[in-house]
Amino acid sequence: MEKNNAIKLFEEKSIRTHWDADKEKWSFSIVDVIAVLTNSENPQTYWRVLKKRLLDEGNETVTNCNGLKMKAADGKMRMTDVADTEQLLRLIQSIPSKKAEPFKLWLARVGTERIDETADPEIAIDRALETYLKKGYSRNWINQRLKTIEVRKELTDEWEKHGITEKTDFAILTDEITKSWSGRTTRQYKELKGLKKESLRDNMTNVELVLNMLAEVTTTDITRQDDPETMTEHKDVARRQCGAGGACTV
Repeated sequence: MEKNNAIKLFEEKSIRTHWDADKEKWSFSIVDVIAVLTNSENPQTYWRVLKKRLLDEGNETVTNCNGLKMKAADGKMRMTDVADTEQLLRLIQSIPSKKAEPFKLWLARVGTERIDETADPEIAIDRALETYLKKGYSRNWINQRLKTIEVRKELTDEWEKHGITEKTDFAILTDEITKSWSGRTTRQYKELKGLKKESLRDNMTNVELVLNMLAEVTTTDITRQDDPETMTEHKDVARRQCGAGGACTV
């Protein structure tokens, strides 16, 4: 099977998936998920009926779902409707099934947590600390990681003050910073570590976190000092911070 395609097993039933490296998103076969959650003998028909009902309700999730060629049971590549993670979770909410109920409860809990974090941002920090501890990270590493979050926020705030608002521009500038101390773009670094959707920073060593943090702090300081206005000027700052801060290629 190709590297970007996989079969995920769920209660001995398979769900076809596809990894889009460019968008860094997983796609899931909708009919496979329906088959798992509903035990329907004809998940294709179930999906057609569900799709029509959602369209009648004005649901945009269905409209935005794409088709993708995936290997069918007969071994041939056939077009099938797929959904990314966000779209899939929305569709699950519309499936009346006992197996879907745990997903719905989880979504309700996550939604409540996000509302609480908006009212009190410190809750998000405490929750992150708890999550990292459960994953087995050392307290020293966790302290470094939480500090990188603060440093990153200061940098993105400074970028926004200087006209950078598009996600693609944030990614481009981040690549420039990452290349300055690692010699690789963010994606290349993730590939080196064998990562897909996982956070690169969550998979950095203490040394890598420090180098990246130093690069971002220096970029923030130079941005404040030089007051860049264009994307070209911002990229120049992101590249120059290596010489100014000393966080050069390891």
